Amino acid sequence: MQTFEDYTYERPNLDETKAAFKELVEQFKQADSAEEAMATTREINALSNHFSTMENIVYIRASINTKDAFYQKEEEFMDNAEPEMQELDTIYYQALIESPYRKDLEENLGEQLFNIADFSIRSFSPEVIGLLQEENRLATRYNKLIASAEMEFQGKTYTLAQLSPFTQDPERKTRKEAVTASTHFFEENASELDEIYDKLIKVRHEIATKLGFRNFIELGYLRMQRFDYNAEMVASFRKQIREKVVPLVSKLYEKQAARIGLDAVKFYDENFAFQTGNPVPKGNPEWIIENGKTMYEELSAETDEFFHFMLDRKLMDLEAKKGKEAGGYCTFIENYQSPFIFSNFNGTSDDIDVLTHEAGHAFQFYSSRHIEVPEYLIPTSDAAEIHSMSMEFFTWPWMEKFFQEDTEKYKYAHLAGGLQFLPYGAAVDEFQHLVYEHPEWTPAERKDAWRKLEETYLPHRDYDGMSYLEAGGFWQRQGHIYEVPFYYIDYTLAQFCAFQFWQRSRENRAEAWEDYLNLCKLGGTKSFLNLVAAANLKSPFEEQTMDDVVRSVEAYLDSVDDQTL
Repeated sequence: MQTFEDYTYERPNLDETKAAFKELVEQFKQADSAEEAMATTREINALSNHFSTMENIVYIRASINTKDAFYQKEEEFMDNAEPEMQELDTIYYQALIESPYRKDLEENLGEQLFNIADFSIRSFSPEVIGLLQEENRLATRYNKLIASAEMEFQGKTYTLAQLSPFTQDPERKTRKEAVTASTHFFEENASELDEIYDKLIKVRHEIATKLGFRNFIELGYLRMQRFDYNAEMVASFRKQIREKVVPLVSKLYEKQAARIGLDAVKFYDENFAFQTGNPVPKGNPEWIIENGKTMYEELSAETDEFFHFMLDRKLMDLEAKKGKEAGGYCTFIENYQSPFIFSNFNGTSDDIDVLTHEAGHAFQFYSSRHIEVPEYLIPTSDAAEIHSMSMEFFTWPWMEKFFQEDTEKYKYAHLAGGLQFLPYGAAVDEFQHLVYEHPEWTPAERKDAWRKLEETYLPHRDYDGMSYLEAGGFWQRQGHIYEVPFYYIDYTLAQFCAFQFWQRSRENRAEAWEDYLNLCKLGGTKSFLNLVAAANLKSPFEEQTMDDVVRSVEAYLDSVDDQTL
């Protein structure tokens, strides 16, 4: 059995790959039957999977160690190669939708592939390859800058992830000092962060206009493969959050202030939820994984098989360390049919959230890994986040293994946190609509726009004189804004779907789990709203859905005497 360390990387010969790909596309065009076209499609997919496998191995190893010179160099190669491969995909997609055997191909490959092909064709042209390469380089530059963060704090040096536990310290002075230290890094690098984003805005706007769009917004939606909703529907969804969720979240922060003995919560208090201390895992990372193994063994036969697959092949890199990129993610290594989980354990409850959230992504990959169409292995991000956020709730019955006497405290904070996230998620989305509507804005104008959005979506937030944050700099720590434009409202849409699974699992756990399992097996074979329907969930765009979900979550939180936690 091969483990991740044994997975082989060899830089693809781009010229040979391109020549072979083009030859196969010509073969596809010349096919004398639907069966022959299908056979060639399988060869094209195998070629694409090989390149994607190499790309993912580089991505993982470069993010685990940003000081590894070899993989940093390979990442540069991939940043340049990926747009050239995108050109090949577009050539294939064009042949696919024009095929005389399209009807037969749709029956075999599914209609969704043709939707993907259409959006991909519309969002690419060979004349923007150089601009796409520059966009990749700028996003990588942001990642490397954030990964370089090392702050002196209480006589030691910490990364951003390692500093995070101190922002939850019972001592208010410590919390404030920790938040100040992390903020200082962003403030010190604000000019470079401004420069990177300014260039990203301009290069994305240029890509969009070269492709015939007025600005980047429509192109951004095409890239995110939003087949069954548009910017107007998202704007309406944000409006519902402003009207129905923001007031409730403000009340939750008032309750939090009372719980921790304050008149009002300042920004550096937001992560401290209970006077007796936040719930934290009662053991080290190895202990967490052992309990996680038991949890997934007991949850279902499918999750038992999946988690042992991950452990046996060492497909997780979980602990925070210097030189490691920030955040967490899950990706899929095609030729090994292997999910991979990357995170930064730091001793907080976030470690358990990672074990469930990223494992939700990984479980979906594992459940749908045998789907032959590569485009279906990873669903659109809005649907993918349903898998991750819902797994967080399906694992609630096992939280006592990690939090012991603080289990109820964790559940309350977890559910409240899901609700509290929604206004922030909506603010990030509206911010991106604004900046791409106004590509001429200066960095100062963008920060001013963000501050105004905070006043609307986060009216409770008080930075207590921290000038960089009061001037609208907080958004610069949100990597999605730099790396994957418009990837954020997805989390809020998925959160309403996950809340529904939480509701249903409390009423009929077996039925809810079967629907979740079916959703994971479907992968990306359908669009977001069609996947929602297939899972017997209600569309988050429907006003009644938000009303029902918010009412249910609020009722649970009100039923808990949070002052005793």
